Amino acid sequence: MKSTIAAIDFGTSKIVTLVAEISGGQRCDIVGAGSTPYDGFMEGEWNNPSALNDAIMETIATAEQQSKRKIREINVGVPGEFTRVYAVETSVDIQGTDPSVTPRHVEKIFAQADKQLSPVRGIVIHRSPAWFMVDGGKKVLEPVGMKGSELKALVSFVVADTFFLDDILARMRDLSITVSGFFSSSTGEAMLYLPQEERDRTAILIDVGYLCTDVLAVEGDAVIFQKTLPVGGGHITVDVASGLQINMEQAEQIKREYVYGISTISQSYTATAAEGVKGQTFTQDEVAEVLEPRVDEIADMVSQCIEDSGIKLGNWSNIYLTGGGLCLNRGGRDYLSARLNRPVRDTVKRTVKLSSPVYASAMGLLDLIADTIEAHTAPASGIGGGVKEFFKSLLGG
Repeated sequence: MKSTIAAIDFGTSKIVTLVAEISGGQRCDIVGAGSTPYDGFMEGEWNNPSALNDAIMETIATAEQQSKRKIREINVGVPGEFTRVYAVETSVDIQGTDPSVTPRHVEKIFAQADKQLSPVRGIVIHRSPAWFMVDGGKKVLEPVGMKGSELKALVSFVVADTFFLDDILARMRDLSITVSGFFSSSTGEAMLYLPQEERDRTAILIDVGYLCTDVLAVEGDAVIFQKTLPVGGGHITVDVASGLQINMEQAEQIKREYVYGISTISQSYTATAAEGVKGQTFTQDEVAEVLEPRVDEIADMVSQCIEDSGIKLGNWSNIYLTGGGLCLNRGGRDYLSARLNRPVRDTVKRTVKLSSPVYASAMGLLDLIADTIEAHTAPASGIGGGVKEFFKSLLGG
């Protein structure tokens, strides 16, 4: 049986609305998409709140037109700028003549983690385990049935700012649209684009957006660290415009065309001018002089962020890059890798439609919503019905 869902994702430069049909086996088919540019947000506030409703209406109207469906309910992605991540480590004793982990012990772990988290400002919108451990053994995600005397876990909580939740609820109410739920866009993005085996070794995801850069550390099924840096691709554009004395549209064009790490002789960049007017041409050196210092700054801020996080990366831990601010440029990933002094990889391609990194956040959000819906409709049957199903029912949403 098919069900239709709608999701809206707030990026730093565009709002994306997706309408999808979900059928058995979590098959998700996008039947409508709307993408509308807007002024975004910085430091926990909208840059142009008076124009936000118009942008929301436009992206929803486009998605409705493509899908031929009226959106009356919608799921909302909360950007990293409006969330905080808390990782709580806790443990419970396992008793009995032949002690082993049961679903009850897992429930108790989460109850204790809830108590340790409280009180915090905001609303918990996502809770998930990074790992479980029995008697100090190997980290696992499914401990039910394992024998031992102590169950330990690291539980991640994503807490959303009430400002964002209240503001979006009010705006959707003005449009006669019901908010079905709020989801962490960053969590969805990490779960969709980072392979499970990479998350098991702890991985870093860097999403360079237009106005900010999100840095996430991911372990198991959880984001265990997240920080939003107030710098992104738009700042590179501003520097190019100022340094070359061209307008923002021309600077954005050159920024997108820029190739990192090539011979200075083989490349030049022309700023498109009005019809009949010859555009200015700049050498690789001229562009590099005004563009690369900002990219270096972003890389240095990311490096410092990872160091300050306290997250220990092993030799097998990998860093992944997404977002439209850098990875669309030829050589951009390698340039960042050299600055971080660590290999940086492209995220794994997971979708056919909207596969560009600029839609990574929206697609991750949709995947998280679909997975949560599947978890809520699956039977919570514990050990007898399959461990995976039990955990999905416990942790979904």
